Amino acid sequence: MGDLTGKVAVITGAGRGLGREEAIQLARQGARVVINDIDLPDAREAAESAVEEIRALGGEAIAVYGDCADSADAENLLQTTLNTYGDMNIMVNNAGFCRDKTIFGMSDEEFDSVVRVHLRGHFVNMRNATRYWRDKAKSGEEVYGRLVSTSSEAAFYGSAGQPNYAAAKAGIIAMTMGAAQLLIKYGITANVIMPRALTDMTAGGQTAEMFAPPADGGFHTFDPANVAPLVGYLASPEAGRISGEVFVVWGNEVQVAQRPTLRDAFVNPKGAQKWEVEDLHSTMASHYDENYLPVWGGFSVPPV
Repeated sequence: MGDLTGKVAVITGAGRGLGREEAIQLARQGARVVINDIDLPDAREAAESAVEEIRALGGEAIAVYGDCADSADAENLLQTTLNTYGDMNIMVNNAGFCRDKTIFGMSDEEFDSVVRVHLRGHFVNMRNATRYWRDKAKSGEEVYGRLVSTSSEAAFYGSAGQPNYAAAKAGIIAMTMGAAQLLIKYGITANVIMPRALTDMTAGGQTAEMFAPPADGGFHTFDPANVAPLVGYLASPEAGRISGEVFVVWGNEVQVAQRPTLRDAFVNPKGAQKWEVEDLHSTMASHYDENYLPVWGGFSVPPV
C-alpha cells in the first residue's frame, strides 16, 4: 500500500519542518527524493542533513538549491531532477515564510515578498511540472503525476495580522483547483493540504503556545510528522481518484473542506426590477439587526 518505488518526488522548502517530514515520508514509501531549499548556509545545512537521513534509511535523495519563486531556479530544479533520475512524478509545493503585520502598517515589500514565495513559488513549479507531464502525455508516454499544494486555514477565515499570507494561501487554492480540472484528463491529480503544525512559521508569536509540544511528553498533536502520511497517500497510486480536494490535517485527524456555498437569498419585494437602497434595507435589516454578530471560523467580530 502506498508503494512509490521508482517514482521521483520534488519537495520545496524541504530542509526543515513540514517539507522535511514529507520528504522522509515519500522516501520511506520508495520514492527518490529531490529536496529543494533556498541557497543560504543554514538552509543548505538543513537540506544536506535531510538528504543524509534519507540515505541512512536506504533511500535515494539529492538537494537542489534555489529560490522556489525564481523562474530560472525553478527550471534548474526540474532539469536537475530529470538529469539525475530521468523523470519527475510528484511535486509538493511547501516552501514559504511569514512577514506578519496588520494591513495598517504592512509595507509593499512585506506584502510582495510573502505573496511571491507562497503564490508565485507554487505557480512556477506547478507550471513546470504540469507542462512536463502534459508534453509527456502528448508524446504517447505513460504519465504518473501527483501535485500537492500547501495552503492554510487563513485562506478561509482571514488573518488579521497576515493580509499577505492569507491572500497568497487563498490564491494557492484557486490555482490548484483550476489545475485539477485541467489535468484530470491525463490522470494527474492536484490537491491542497492545510496543515496545523509546529514549524518555523508557528514557533513564535501568537501561535507559539498553541502549537507547543505537550509538557508531559504525550502525543504531540502539532508535530509536522503527523501531516506527512497524508502527503504520502495523496502521492500514491491508491489516491488516483482523489483530485480537486482541500484537506485540513493535524494530529490524528483529516478533514475534507466543503466547497463554498451561498447562504441566505434576498429577493426584491417589488418583483423583477432593479433594487433600490431603501428596499435592500427593508429586506435585509432584520437579518443584520442589533443582535447580529458576524462569526468567521469561530472568531466573533464585535461591531465597530
